[in-house]
Amino acid sequence: VQLQASGGGLVQSGNNLILSCDISGFILPNYCVAWFRQPDGKDREFVGRFRWHDGDSKVRDSLKDRVTISADESARRVYLQMNSLKPEDTAVYSCAMDYEYKLLSPQPSADFWGPGTLVTVSS
Repeated sequence: VQLQASGGGLVQSGNNLILSCDISGFILPNYCVAWFRQPDGKDREFVGRFRWHDGDSKVRDSLKDRVTISADESARRVYLQMNSLKPEDTAVYSCAMDYEYKLLSPQPSADFWGPGTLVTVSS
């Protein structure tokens, strides 16, 4: 199983951005794909997750008004759309896949992590 995040880059504050997480290999029915971000010098934080078996998505409360998680299941791709970007959104964004309880635990873990993609928001 491999995950690959893409779509990062330099964007201006106020703009929107869509990141993609492409998945190859098997996906167990009860797996979730979660997005995390890690600003330089700070801890990694949970952004949101997509649950394969029922198509449900969830975003952390502080980002709910600006972030949407969705998926193209046939393409095995999970999207992270961020609107009205702010400089504080600057981070390396990565995706991971495992059972939900592991991804959402206070110290998240996952069997499958993809390399991140850097998003830099200029003011």
